[in-house]
Amino acid sequence: MNHIAREIWDWIKTFVVVIVIVLIVRTFFFANYMVHGESMMPTIENGERLIINKIGYEFSEPERFDLIVFHANEESDYIKRVIGLPGDHIEYRDDVLYINGEAYEEEYLSPYREQNERGLFTNDFTLEKVTGYSEVPEGKVFVLGDNRQNSMDSRQIGLVEMEEIVGKANIRYWPVNEFTIIQ
Repeated sequence: MNHIAREIWDWIKTFVVVIVIVLIVRTFFFANYMVHGESMMPTIENGERLIINKIGYEFSEPERFDLIVFHANEESDYIKRVIGLPGDHIEYRDDVLYINGEAYEEEYLSPYREQNERGLFTNDFTLEKVTGYSEVPEGKVFVLGDNRQNSMDSRQIGLVEMEEIVGKANIRYWPVNEFTIIQ
């Protein structure tokens, strides 16, 4: 082989290795996700792009208030906030979240609550009324969208199976001026 052919062959091998690595990382570790809809406003807006950590929940369980992406049905993945974990009793009363009888302040809702002119931001409910369960069963989580008045979440679709969770939202990278590491 002459020098130019060897150089071209080296570039081709390098390109193939890079493509294989990218495919492995995308398939098993991270995924790109584009948000559709307004159910997570004001935290996440329609059209924003996120990086989803697909491997983290292989080693740990979701934590309360994590933003997760899950398979909602055959065609759609949703992004919502984990509110209830296995064993939790969930209730919303007078616009306050109660988990196992303890009131929780949801700081991430403050900007939206301030704009709300329709009274209660989150209508009263109990886990049992909306799902039929008195507590979140093992292997499932209860999720809500941050835009409580415009979200298809566990109040309508029921509890989310752990195996349907794609991963945790870690980074908002688009639009660039909104780049954020999501806590």
